[in-house]
Amino acid sequence: MSVSSHLEELKRKHETLSQQVEQEQRSPGSSDFSIAEMKKQKLKLKEEITRLQA
Repeated sequence: MSVSSHLEELKRKHETLSQQVEQEQRSPGSSDFSIAEMKKQKLKLKEEITRLQA
């Protein structure tokens, strides 16, 4: 897998997580813990994207 295709995959995963976080936040009775875990995953993906772009 080339770096550019890996970057695109990471960006897709980040966007998907972003949408899931937004959906959970709008949903009544959503778990703060699951939202926090998704945000941590998003941050890890963002850091990896930034590292690969440098």
